[in-house]
Amino acid sequence: MVIIDQINGQYCMVADGDLRKVEKLKMKNIKHLQLTRIKADSIAESLARGELPKNHVIRNYLDALKGTGEMVGKEG
Repeated sequence: MVIIDQINGQYCMVADGDLRKVEKLKMKNIKHLQLTRIKADSIAESLARGELPKNHVIRNYLDALKGTGEMVGKEG
């Protein structure tokens, strides 16, 4: 999932471009997310212009990220 907007210090809006599309963002408690230092530059640029990124852009980014092994799940 990609953070699209931060509501306050506790909640943010996320999308994955597939089940959770940008047209219907999901509000998540930040405590329930595993944050990384990875930044999706193309998605960040869209958001900086005040535009929501396209669902296929988010999907493609997450698919490419899965192939690199950069995404780490919870440990033990």
